[in-house]
Amino acid sequence: MVPTPFSVLVLLALSAVVQAGVYQRFSDIQHVKFDFVIIGGGTAGNVLANRLTENPKFNVLVLEAGPSHNGVLDVQVPFLAGNLWNTPYDWNYTTTPQSALQGRTVVYPRGHILGGSSSINFMIYTRGPSSQYDDYARIVGDPGWSWNRLQPYFRKNERWVEPADRHDTRGQFDPSIHSKKGINAVSLAGFPTPVDGMIVGAAKQLGGDYRYNLDYSSGNMLGIGWVQTTIDGASRSSSATSYLGSRFLGRRNLYVLLNAQVSKLVHTSGTRVPAFRGVEFRENGGGPLKRVTATKEILLCAGAIGSPHILLNSGIGDAKTLKSVGVRSIVDLPDVGRNLADHVATANPWIVNGNQTFETLQEPDESAEFLQQWKQNGTGPFVNTIVSHLGFFRAKGSPKSSNTPEYEFLISNGLIIPNPLVPPGRNFFTIVTALMTPKSTGSIRLRSNNPFDAPLVDPGFLKDKTDVDLLKESIKSAFKFVSAPTWSKYIVAPTGGLENTNTDAGLEDFILNNAGTFFHPTSSAKMSKKGAKDGVVDPDLKVKNVDGLRVVDASIFPYIFGAHPQAAVYVYAERASDLIKAAYSA
Repeated sequence: MVPTPFSVLVLLALSAVVQAGVYQRFSDIQHVKFDFVIIGGGTAGNVLANRLTENPKFNVLVLEAGPSHNGVLDVQVPFLAGNLWNTPYDWNYTTTPQSALQGRTVVYPRGHILGGSSSINFMIYTRGPSSQYDDYARIVGDPGWSWNRLQPYFRKNERWVEPADRHDTRGQFDPSIHSKKGINAVSLAGFPTPVDGMIVGAAKQLGGDYRYNLDYSSGNMLGIGWVQTTIDGASRSSSATSYLGSRFLGRRNLYVLLNAQVSKLVHTSGTRVPAFRGVEFRENGGGPLKRVTATKEILLCAGAIGSPHILLNSGIGDAKTLKSVGVRSIVDLPDVGRNLADHVATANPWIVNGNQTFETLQEPDESAEFLQQWKQNGTGPFVNTIVSHLGFFRAKGSPKSSNTPEYEFLISNGLIIPNPLVPPGRNFFTIVTALMTPKSTGSIRLRSNNPFDAPLVDPGFLKDKTDVDLLKESIKSAFKFVSAPTWSKYIVAPTGGLENTNTDAGLEDFILNNAGTFFHPTSSAKMSKKGAKDGVVDPDLKVKNVDGLRVVDASIFPYIFGAHPQAAVYVYAERASDLIKAAYSA
């Protein structure tokens, strides 16, 4: 019997996903009475859609601004994720000029596709530091958001699977802390790279801050360990492929409307406590505005940029600022769009003695060969993301009582970001250094009173001088890491401007000219204690001073999350689902 090619299996799986639950036209479902309307079919929104429709009495509509993920090759192939930027699957945001970055603007990719940013990100899965979850719980006055109380939700989310090459993973993770019974696939890298042994060797040679960490999913992230990713065998596992998989889309009470861009929430009733249970949207980028109403709640899951943007367009935000752009204020909530924070990073390249790096994979003939290998049997280098190991560190002099990392290494077998200063025809090794706990914050603001105008995205990168100092420390730390004996015959020299960082002035110049984002915006609709004057949502994620509206996505974190946020967003959405179910269980 001839085995079925992997590409055929993929196409069969994709065709199975196209169910009656996914719609291209509102007219096909406008007669349905919906209990919940979810804005955004992304990381959090699809969790809510799945969990709420476990109750057959709830009719749930998901409004997704983008198209389907089905059949988009670059979404399926993990290594090709970077190809999704500046495409119809990306919102194609650009920041405002960043004063601390020499006035540069920064490209800001966000998923404009079913699955949201879980469909276009680099799939890195980090649960995050236990100390930060506990701090969040303390700040908002709800122990339900603490590390220990969230453990059942991590297990509901995670479905640990074998890597594509089924290699022996003993010593690369701790199986006792993972779940095989969840929905969203998580795995180790499915193809080895030449630097894997050297990275682990350097960690063991140097020890101390660079010590080998068997599994950062334990809640103690500090040290260097193997990257964990949302990859299911050879293909990306997004919220669209997992929580909206074919076995769930067959539910009669789950409706997903694609290409439906929301303009604003509609004030439906109430004077003392205004209620917002209506949603206004347009289809396919134009045409007349449509409206849909939820009998119970609107669940806003449009992300750290989209959610505050929609709130502001709806008249929920700082009254004076709204008036200045011609939007009528309905609920004066000043923190909407404020406190935006992100992980600013620099990519630090070295020339190496080796020819099996990403540069080889990107040559047209080699790339075509590896893509064909992926299609045929789901193996080869394209089953991986762009990094093989992560490192997490505290700054010098920081209290040891916290395990929240302050900066990160993303270690890669090649040049991650194009750099015009690197010499042609060479091979590279990169350590991206990223700030996990920057003090600088920015904002999301309205550009105009046209709800379809892109918002003004200002992350405020490096406004606080201490962030520059910490980035300096992180780059110096990367230099120390590559000084380990294991690298002596492999790493040749720094390049791409990194060679000019042997003075403090040169190092700062390198940072200001190369720093950018690692695409993890959070906290622009932050959670605070119930009754607090600051913040946007209460601990139950209901918008303050509003009825019928919750926000569930990365915007609600009280301050920036000290890890890659997708795992935390999944888990917050899992608990949010239970909070919502409990509110209507009578």
